Amino acid sequence: MSRGLVKSKKYDWKDSNMALFGSETEKQVKKASALTEPAWKGAGSAPGIRIWRIEKFEVKDWPKEDYGEFYNGDSYIVLNTYKEGTSQSLCHDVHFWIGKYSSQDEYGTAAYKTVELDTYLDDVPVQHREVQDYESDLFKSYFPQGITLMEGGCATGFRHVPPEQYQGRLFHFGRDKTGNVIVKEIPQAASLISEGDVYILDLGLKIYQYNGQSSSPIERAKAMEYVGELKRVRGSASSFVLEGATTSRSHEFFQKLDQEVDDSPDDDGPGADKKKLLRVNTDTAKTEVVKEGSFARSDLKSDDVFICETDKELFVWIGIKASPAEKKNGLPYAHNYLRSSGRPWKSITVIREGQKSAQFDAALAA
Repeated sequence: MSRGLVKSKKYDWKDSNMALFGSETEKQVKKASALTEPAWKGAGSAPGIRIWRIEKFEVKDWPKEDYGEFYNGDSYIVLNTYKEGTSQSLCHDVHFWIGKYSSQDEYGTAAYKTVELDTYLDDVPVQHREVQDYESDLFKSYFPQGITLMEGGCATGFRHVPPEQYQGRLFHFGRDKTGNVIVKEIPQAASLISEGDVYILDLGLKIYQYNGQSSSPIERAKAMEYVGELKRVRGSASSFVLEGATTSRSHEFFQKLDQEVDDSPDDDGPGADKKKLLRVNTDTAKTEVVKEGSFARSDLKSDDVFICETDKELFVWIGIKASPAEKKNGLPYAHNYLRSSGRPWKSITVIREGQKSAQFDAALAA
C-alpha cells in the first residue's frame, strides 16, 4: 500500500536578496546580542568544532553525537577553532550552512548570528556561507566520517525517537565528483534503488545494507562503517547485508520501500565558470569585472572590496581601508551576485585584508 506521493516543495532560499543582512536590523542584533547570547559561552576558547542549529530564531547547541548530520530543512552554524604551527594564538573559521529546504527566517538568522559570533570573537574568524550539496572542501574536512543529509528538520517537529518506534529511513551511499562518499536520506521508494550504489534501510532495531551489483568497495565499506556506528549507539540492533545479485524483490527490504516519488530533475547545479576578479561598486551595489582567467594578490587594492570567483567557490576580499558600508556588506554583495548570475549554490568565504586563508591562497595560485 503506497504511503502517498513524496514531493518536497522546491526551495527558494536562493531567491532572497538578503536585504536585511548588513542593515540597521542586523547592526542592532549584532551589537546587542554578541555578549549576551548564551550559545556563545565558551565558544572558540579551545581548539575543536562547535555546531549550533537555528530553531525559531534561536541558536541551540547541536548534540556532539550528531556532528556531521544535517537536516535539509534547517540552517546551522559551525565553528572550527585551531592553532597554526607552534603559535599559541587561536584561529577560527565560522560557517553558516543552509539546508535545501531551510526557510528564509532560518538562514537569515544563521547569517546574522554568524556575524554576531564573529564579533564575539573579536573579528578574528574567517566567515563562510555553505549550501547543501555544494559544501566547500574545508567544510567537508571537519567530518572525516562524511556528511549525512537527513530529511526534515526542527520546523517539521522532528524529535529523536527510540529505535523501536522508528518508521524507517533509507540512506543512499554514493560518490561525488571528487570521489568522496556522500550519505543522504532519500524517500523510501524502490524506484530509487540503483545497482551502482549502496543503501541502508534503518528500521530501528533491524538494519539492512543493500549492496548494488556494481557498487564500489569504498561505498560498501562506508556503509558497513555507518551500520557499525548505529549498532554501537543502539546496542540491541541487528544488521543484515544484502547483495543486489541475489536479493529477491519480495524481500522485506523492498517491501518496506513503497513510497512514490517525484523524479523531476532539479534545475540547479554547477556550470563551467571562468575565473573572475570583480570590484564591488558601493554606489550602485553592482560588480565590475576587473580581470578574467587569472588574478593575483597585487590586483587587490586596500580601499576596495573584491569578489574573486573560481569554478567551485567565491571569495569576498575586504580591503583594510574599505568604507564601513563596504566592510559590512561584503557577504550580501556576494550572495546577490551569485543569485543574479544563476549560481547561488557556490560556497562563499569572506576574508579581511591581513587574515590568513589557505583556500584563498590556493585560488590565487591556481
